[in-house]
Amino acid sequence: MDQRYGGDQARTIGGDHLALRDQVLAELRRRIVDGDYAQGERLTENRLADDFGVSRNPVREALRVVEAEGFVEILPRRGAVVATLDETAIKDLFAVREQLETLAAGLAAERASAEDVARLRKLLDDASAATEAEDFDQVAELNSALHVAVIEISGNRWLASLSTAMYHHVHWVFRLGAAQRAPHSWKEHIRVVDAIAAGDREAATTAARDHVEAAANAALAGPPTR
Repeated sequence: MDQRYGGDQARTIGGDHLALRDQVLAELRRRIVDGDYAQGERLTENRLADDFGVSRNPVREALRVVEAEGFVEILPRRGAVVATLDETAIKDLFAVREQLETLAAGLAAERASAEDVARLRKLLDDASAATEAEDFDQVAELNSALHVAVIEISGNRWLASLSTAMYHHVHWVFRLGAAQRAPHSWKEHIRVVDAIAAGDREAATTAARDHVEAAANAALAGPPTR
């Protein structure tokens, strides 16, 4: 999984060894995904430069990337604003998820080692604890981590490459409705992991498809579309 989306909102940028643009990009993406910058909110270069404690150049570069990723839109007379997760965007996301995740789960069932299964079960245990503690930031992180782990276990490098950008959006959608979705998601994940552990490709594929369909229905009925 890619690195955690960032630290707390008050921190400035520049203390790490990553290129400054990459630090700004990671923090900007994190703040959008976690809702610190709300859908439809205007993001000027000056404002972001002040927020992050940097010049406008790395902000401008980061905005180009998040625009290409679909997190930001450039609107006439308004400039950059946080994108809105409307019904079409959610349906398109989940259509792709279904194809990628069902394939990944089936391959993982064929290829998972005992260590791989132990890794998945540890993520399930951590997600259960986070759900009970109502730590929904952590639940969202673990949700993405589990899906990425299944893709890695599948051993298909094309799946891993294609899914990288997608899972930022998966995290975004899940985080918006995490409080309502978390208990159901955890139970659906157990079905997927049990099928992978059993080496049952058909059952893993079915469980993954059912999970994505349930997640899509929850997203379309929940906060992202309101």
